[in-house]
Amino acid sequence: MDAAQGSGGFSPDDETPVFVISVAAQLAGMHAQTLRQYDRLGLVSPSRTRGGGRRYSARDVTLLREVQRLSQEEGVSLSGIRHILDLEKQVKTLRARVIELRGQVDALRSAMDTGSRVFAAGRAGEVVAVRAGQRPAPSVIPSSAVVIWRARR
Repeated sequence: MDAAQGSGGFSPDDETPVFVISVAAQLAGMHAQTLRQYDRLGLVSPSRTRGGGRRYSARDVTLLREVQRLSQEEGVSLSGIRHILDLEKQVKTLRARVIELRGQVDALRSAMDTGSRVFAAGRAGEVVAVRAGQRPAPSVIPSSAVVIWRARR
């Protein structure tokens, strides 16, 4: 445990905007004016202070390095980089959605327990799903209702 955490102090993560533009530029290995240009183009959008000053997170600095690599080493134009970054964001969003939907499907499958459910008339005349071999739970309200079901041919 470091001193900041032990004393209840500030402990930033990768998303916390802590770096002023000059520090972020130095960490990314580029000029502050380049960061301003990337911000204007929407490539890397840092958080803003109340006074309008830019604050970069560690993730922003990593993204700045990636933009620089794509531009200088791969020869990708800035509009091409913007397109790449947009597609990467979209892929990340879609992957998160797939994980969410897989969880829902798994929950539904376990709830359904395919093939082992039957439907019965509950004590109050309602239709209820029960496991094979089980009876519906007793109802609080007594009923003499009858449910008639006919299979379609």
